[in-house]
Parts: sequence; structure tokens; C-alpha cells
Amino acid sequence: MRKVLFVAVIAVLTLCFSASAFAGTLKPGDKTSCVDAKEITLEASGNSSAGDRANANAVIWKSSNATTIPISLGPGENYGFEGERKVGMADKHSMGRKVVTLTHQNNFSRGDSIGDISGEVRITNNGTVDLVVNCK
Repeated sequence: MRKVLFVAVIAVLTLCFSASAFAGTLKPGDKTSCVDAKEITLEASGNSSAGDRANANAVIWKSSNATTIPISLGPGENYGFEGERKVGMADKHSMGRKVVTLTHQNNFSRGDSIGDISGEVRITNNGTVDLVVNCK
């Protein structure tokens, strides 16, 4: 009985570590997690149809400070201001990002920063397009 339990625990740990190394593609409504990652990359993998405009939305919960943050990726969106408009302002136009990378911060103790990704980070795709997640 002990051998079976030991093998089961090892199998679960192996699955957890392999899932944290590469989380994969999240369909809308899917969840994944990364544990003690140095870097987490989120990428919108939608197409630019009229309905979704390639926008991806995620909710990220961090165990280090028990906070939840939303992240929206909108490579098909226009952000900023058009230039001039008779006020002498330069063009501030930019398109949204397709990829965002969250990195581990060495200079903070656990939980000091809202951007801290130490510990477990849970990612939920609450958008309408697929989201590619890589944990390193």
C-alpha cells in the first residue's frame, strides 16, 4: 500500500512540475497555474474577426499577496490620441499588445509588490479567444 501511495504522490508531483514548465493554450473558461515561475508569458491567439478583434482577457490570482489582477491583450485595438488636433500635441497613437511577460522580482520579499509572481499564480481565461500561457 505504501508503494502505491508513494508512486501516486510522485506521479502527481511530476504532473504539477511539467504543467508549470509549459502551461499551454487556454480555451475560454479554462484555468492553469504556475508555481515559482521566473517568467510568465501570456499571448493572445485570436484572429482579427469583427467579433473578438483578437482581444484576450485573463484574470490572474497571485498567492504571494492574495490579489487578483485583470490583464487584457488587444492587438487589434487602437490606443492613445491622434496627433495635432490644433493643440500642438504629437501623435500618441499605438496598437494594443499581443504578448505580455510577467517577470519575477528579486528585490521584494514575498508579497511586498503587487507585481510579485513568486509562489502560485493562477491564470483564468475569461475572454472569448484562446490565450497561450508559458511558465518558465
